[in-house]
Amino acid sequence: MQDSSNITGTETGTGADAGAGPTYRLERLTVRHLAAAQVSAQSAALSDITLTVAQGEQVAVIGPSGAGKTTLLAVLACAHRPADGVFQAFGQDPWTLGEAQRHRLRARLFLAPQTPPLPPRQRVVTAVLAARLPQWSLWRALVSLVKPADPEAAYHALARFNLGDKLYARVDRLSGGERQRCGLARLLLSSAQALLVDEPLSALDPALSELTIATLRQEAAQRHATLICSLHQVDLALAHFPRIVALRDGGIVFDLPREQVTPEMVTALYQGEQPSASVPAASAPTSRVAVGACF
Repeated sequence: MQDSSNITGTETGTGADAGAGPTYRLERLTVRHLAAAQVSAQSAALSDITLTVAQGEQVAVIGPSGAGKTTLLAVLACAHRPADGVFQAFGQDPWTLGEAQRHRLRARLFLAPQTPPLPPRQRVVTAVLAARLPQWSLWRALVSLVKPADPEAAYHALARFNLGDKLYARVDRLSGGERQRCGLARLLLSSAQALLVDEPLSALDPALSELTIATLRQEAAQRHATLICSLHQVDLALAHFPRIVALRDGGIVFDLPREQVTPEMVTALYQGEQPSASVPAASAPTSRVAVGACF
């Protein structure tokens, strides 16, 4: 099993150029969702979040279900407006920008949701090439729906996730895991400088999980992009990511280099909810733990 812990070239994982500003800066940030039972009531999905992520850094976000991991990624993708606090992406507050400026900022970000929004009757090649839409004119985008503009690029992106043979398949013929990887192949064709990936391994077996994480990390390192990945599998987070941010009940429990994350901290984080693959007490937190199951 290949160890990819040094992909960024630094064990701390900052990977930032000297003098470069951070990709993200959050200070005492709060995000609220409307409660399902009472539309007039609001509950905090994230509360008092302070976080800085350097350009080129690779970060795993862990925590139990409902901790706020997906909401945090939506905020980072400029898809959810905070209720309070400071939020900056590439030194800009997206919610003070005009619509056109905010659109340009979002083009520098790529959010890969756990369930990618792929049109079921579309061919895989077209779905993957949709990542290029922010770079194309309207005319080129329309033509590509009939005749894919760059099928070779789509093939190579799919092949990195062992999906090259699905290039001309229909999306609705793919399995759940194949759809997840198809969505991630889109990421490879984007020009984004911040890659935000939400629970990418939920439908993958252990071997594909290792391949997927390694591919995402390699891609981020090659383009010096920031990678923030939420994971329910603690063993993979500790094996691959230099920095671990742990959420529970909408707040940050700890934000540490992986060497400082202990089994006791992980146990306390999940308190009654067992992570998909826990860290054995007898092992160092940086040891490679065999993946027992996908969540």
